[in-house]
Parts: sequence; structure tokens; C-alpha cells
Amino acid sequence: MKKLLKFLKPYRPQLIIGPFFKLSEAVLEILIPTLMAMLIDNGINAGDGGYVIRMGLLMLGTATAGVIFAYICQYSASLASQGFGTDVRNAMYEKITSLSHSQIDRYGSASLINRITGDVNQLQNAVAMLIRLVIRAPFLCIGGLIMAIIIDLKLSIILMIVIPLFILLLFLVMFRAVPLYQQVQKKLDALTLILREHLSGVRVIRAFSRSGFERKRFKTANSDYAETAIRVGKIAALTNPATTLLMNAAIVAVIWFGGIRVSVGSLSQGEVIAYINYITQILNAMIIVANLVILYTKAYASAGRLCEILEAEPQITDKNEQKEKISTRAKIEFKNVSLRYNQGGDEALSGINLSIMPGETVGIIGVTGSGKSSLANLIPRFYDTSGGTVYVDGIDVKNYALNELRNKIGIVQQKSVLFYNTVRDNIKMGCQTANDEQILEALRIAQAEDFVLKLPAGLDTFVSQSGANLSGGQKQRLTIARALVKKPEILILDDSSSALDFKTDRALRDAIAQFTDNMTVIIISQRVNTVRGADKIIVMDDGKIAGYGTHSELCQSCDIYREICISQEALEDAV
Repeated sequence: MKKLLKFLKPYRPQLIIGPFFKLSEAVLEILIPTLMAMLIDNGINAGDGGYVIRMGLLMLGTATAGVIFAYICQYSASLASQGFGTDVRNAMYEKITSLSHSQIDRYGSASLINRITGDVNQLQNAVAMLIRLVIRAPFLCIGGLIMAIIIDLKLSIILMIVIPLFILLLFLVMFRAVPLYQQVQKKLDALTLILREHLSGVRVIRAFSRSGFERKRFKTANSDYAETAIRVGKIAALTNPATTLLMNAAIVAVIWFGGIRVSVGSLSQGEVIAYINYITQILNAMIIVANLVILYTKAYASAGRLCEILEAEPQITDKNEQKEKISTRAKIEFKNVSLRYNQGGDEALSGINLSIMPGETVGIIGVTGSGKSSLANLIPRFYDTSGGTVYVDGIDVKNYALNELRNKIGIVQQKSVLFYNTVRDNIKMGCQTANDEQILEALRIAQAEDFVLKLPAGLDTFVSQSGANLSGGQKQRLTIARALVKKPEILILDDSSSALDFKTDRALRDAIAQFTDNMTVIIISQRVNTVRGADKIIVMDDGKIAGYGTHSELCQSCDIYREICISQEALEDAV
């Protein structure tokens, strides 16, 4: 929790001013019943109209001052809570962006979104209530109790019976509710995940007529979430009726026994009315405390989820140590590399030894799940190796600053990700300083210039979320242009032409070959025609290198490659 407390430090003035004025308002509120008793006993019962007016004006002034104090407190609470929430969200976003791919995979994007929105909102409310009510409510309880005892000690026995019952009720609520609130948040994460999958994959769902299945899936998760939320809601819902019942029972008892004491002359009418006001204040304050218990129960569960992220140490961090360069001619080198995505899980890669020379074009081919993308993801250090070392320019990638390493690399991944922005700004993500001429050159090489210039506003055309207003091939060509515009030393194309027709794919490869004279290019594909022209081809199988050589060499020496060629009817044309 210390991770969260530091976000309150900038708001110390509000944390002091707010409670001070709220406490001042509570003091004035405590005085009102006593002033009312004096007005009744010394003014109304004595028939002194002037006294009634003076006391009435005093009570009006007291109430007005209380309103002003409450406004100052509310203003301070708003500043502190909103500022705290903003700072925590910024810190969460910064932390999430620093996590490795494997950590993000473990937490899940749906859970991270819920934490940075819903959980932060819970803590925001908790901070606001900390300033507004956490001091006021206990003070009203204690102050009201003292004033009630001063008025009549014997009548206060009623409070001595009721208050322990209140405390017992609050304990039972907290004991039952805390675990359930944690379950509610986890089930909300699962529900959000299903909803995000449905919205992002709606075309696939409709194409395979799975809308009915997805509706049932959502309803099941929603019902599970609702059942847990209802269970905790029932517990929380019992709090107000139970506390109200106790409060009314206490008031009835005060009226009953207070009436008896008035009849024997031990109490005045004004004192009974003041006592009833005090007991109402006490029990209302305890109802507020009950609601605060529920609020802070939720906040505690949310704080735990936020601290889990804020305290997570990024698995991949920049290194400040001296970079030691090994003696090598290779641009990229893998030495005895292995990779596990989950600790203790199966190896995705094992025994990888490989050298890629500067300016060389290397193709990587293999069946689905053979480790092609895993191999490529180690170069920009999206994941760290479980064993062995990856070198770029003779330097261990772990010894690079991440920005320095990734500025050397242009990568086009399997999934074409575009952002809600103009075509120009999407391309400029690769190089912020790129001008229109450089952007058009990258589009020309990526075979995207023609269709971009035909768009309604050309480069200024807005791409909708995830590029929904573009075809699959158009999105792939734009992501290739985005990688090319930065003119990287290493270009990785991870199955980035799967949505292109063979003619466009061939034109793209020819243009890249012409453009990338000194660029090291790695082409990952399941198409033989896409990699056959590469200087070397790596054949992956079950996380291992099953073959390495030119297309002709592999057709003769590698059974797996030959099978792939036969399955694609490419062997006869090539040999």
C-alpha cells in the first residue's frame, strides 16, 4: 500500500485543510441540539420571545458557518481525489507500458484496463471520503456520545447497548464482503475479456455463424458475475436496514424512558429533544461508518490489484553497463538460444545457433507453431531468452538501451495494427521527422501509394479504429510502409504479406530487395514463393532449426522443406 500513499503527498494541504473544516462543521453540528434545548427550555417554555429570536439567529449563524466549512472541505476533497486519481492512472499507464510482453500476457489486457479505470475510481472515492467523512463521522459518534452522557448518564445505558451491536454488525459485513469483492473484480475482468473479444472479432463470429454461441458465452459469464455481485450486494444491502432498525429502536427506547424521567422531574423537555437529536446524530454517523466500511472494503480490494501492477518489476529493462562487443562479422547472432514463455513450461525454442550477415536477406519458414515468430521476437527483445544469448552488431541485446536497440529494427508483425489517426500520422509512427516525400517513397515500396492517393483525403484520410475501413491487404501494406519509413538497419517482416495476392507480393519483394541494399532483412512466411529468393532460408520445426541453406540446397537436403514445397506445388517450378 505504500506505493499508493506516495501519490497523496502532493495533496497534503488539502488533506489537512479539508478534514479541519469538516471537523469544525461537525463541532457546530454538535452544538445545535444543545442550542435547541436552551431555546425550548429558556425561551419557548418561559415565554421569552426575545430569547427565542436571539437563539434562533445564533442557530442560523451556526448553520451558515457549517455550510461554508462544508463547502471548503468539499472543494479540498475534489482537488485531492481527482488529482490522486489522475496521478495513479498516469503511473499505472507508465508501469503497464514498461512491462514485458510475457507479463502483459499473464495479467491480460482486459484486467489491466479494469484496473486503470474501475479500480482507480474506487480509490478516488475512498480519498474523497477520507477527507469528507472519515474524521467527521467518528467525531459525531464520540462527541454526540459525550454530550448525551452529560445530559443524562442513566439514559445513556441505551447507547451502551446499541453501539456494540453496531460494531458487531460492521465486523460481520466486512468479514463476509472483502473476499467477495475480490471475486467480483476477477469476474468483471473475465466479462470484459469476452466483450473485447466479441467486439474485435465480430466479423469472424458472424462469418462462422457463431453469434448464438458467443451470446451464450457472454450470458454465462455475465450471470456468473451477477450472481457474485448479488451475493455481496445482499450483504451490503442488509447494512442500512439493520442499522436503521437499531437506530429507531434506540430512539423509541429514549422516548419511552426519557418520558418517564421527564415525568419525575429528572429531565426537561428540551433535554429529551436534545438527547433524541444526539442519538440520531450518533446512529446516523454510525450508518455512515457502515457505508464507509463497504466503500473501503471495495477500495482495499482495488488497492491490492493496483499494487500488484505498481510493484511488478519489469522483466525486460534497460542496461546501463558497459557494452562488450564480441568479435564477429555477423549482424545478428544466436548462440545456444532457448526460450520458454512460462517458467517451467515447454520450450518454444531450443538449441538455436545462427548467424545472419549484414545486408543479408534471410527467409524463415515452417509450419504453424514451429517457432518462427518466437525467433524473430528475440531480436528486438520483446522476450528474453531462457538460455543462450542473442547478439546484434556483436553486442548482447540485454546490454542495449531498449530504444537504441529497437531504433535499429523495423518490424511488421502478423497482426496489422493501425491507430485511429490519419494515414500520414500512422506512417510517421515509424519516423516522427519523416516528410511527405519520404512517406510517399515508403508507400511506393510497400505497394500502397496508388490506393492511398485514391483515398478521399489522401494522406489525411482517417483510419478508423484497428483499420476497419481498410482491407486486410491495405492494412498490411501500410504497416510495411510504417516500418520502411524509418530506414532501419534490420527489417523483420513477420508473415506480413499473407493478405496480398501473389502479384503484389512479388512486386513488394522486388521493391524491398531494390530498396534494402545494405539492410538486413528477415522474412517470415508460410509461402515458399515469398522466401525462395532469399540469400538463406531457415526451416523451423518444433522450436528447432531443421534446415539452413538456399532454396535449391534445401530442396535436396531438407525433407520438411521439400514437403512444404510439394504441398504448395512449388518444387517442380523451382528445381
